[in-house]
Amino acid sequence: MNVEVLRRIGGGTPAERLAALRAAVPGRIVFTTSFGIEDQALAHLIFTARLGIEVATLDTGRLFPETYELWAETEARYGVRIRSFHPDASALAAVIADSGINGFYFSKAARTDCCFVRKVEPLNRALAGASAWVTGLRADQSEEREGVALAGWDDERQLVKLNPLFDWSRGQVAAFCAAENVPVNALHAEGFLSIGCQPCTRAVRPGEHERAGRWWWETDEARECGLHVGADGKLVRTRVAA
Repeated sequence: MNVEVLRRIGGGTPAERLAALRAAVPGRIVFTTSFGIEDQALAHLIFTARLGIEVATLDTGRLFPETYELWAETEARYGVRIRSFHPDASALAAVIADSGINGFYFSKAARTDCCFVRKVEPLNRALAGASAWVTGLRADQSEEREGVALAGWDDERQLVKLNPLFDWSRGQVAAFCAAENVPVNALHAEGFLSIGCQPCTRAVRPGEHERAGRWWWETDEARECGLHVGADGKLVRTRVAA
């Protein structure tokens, strides 16, 4: 890990953090979007500043129609094409044959297998050969994510990981998107504060944290798809001292 590189990605605004990452890290930088409100804010900054950061998405095959509509709207708004990565067909067929088309409702193992095939393995392909990965993680999204830092090193993928919005609230992100006229998912207005695959996402109820609608049938609180967890199954919170 090049600690000095990470230390140079200091404070400032999310736009300044992205620019600092681009200046500090040579090679490919990839931002992965699921078209949530945080990702839309970051995509706006990346596209308007022309930072040379690649934007990619994981098309699991089970996204909401509203997500696909926002994908198309975003491409039209910024005049871009967002590269998509899809599940390996044979691996997906094997998971469905083993657990059923909706087996994730009945087994945590089946759910994590489904997430791995539909999301984690495509993500690994999207990040192959990249020097850095940009995400929309925020520390106040859930108790599990409260230790998220601005920048760190992803040991598994051997790259710098930057979370430019780590210290922003949802209100700040929403205000930014409103001020900049950034397109957002229509489902947010219906209470879907965190949006993933359609079968695995519901609207949140009053008093719930914003990720409570994800895999809501599972009883444990540490519900993640695997994109941001290590080999031990825990969220990676690598910090770098200032």
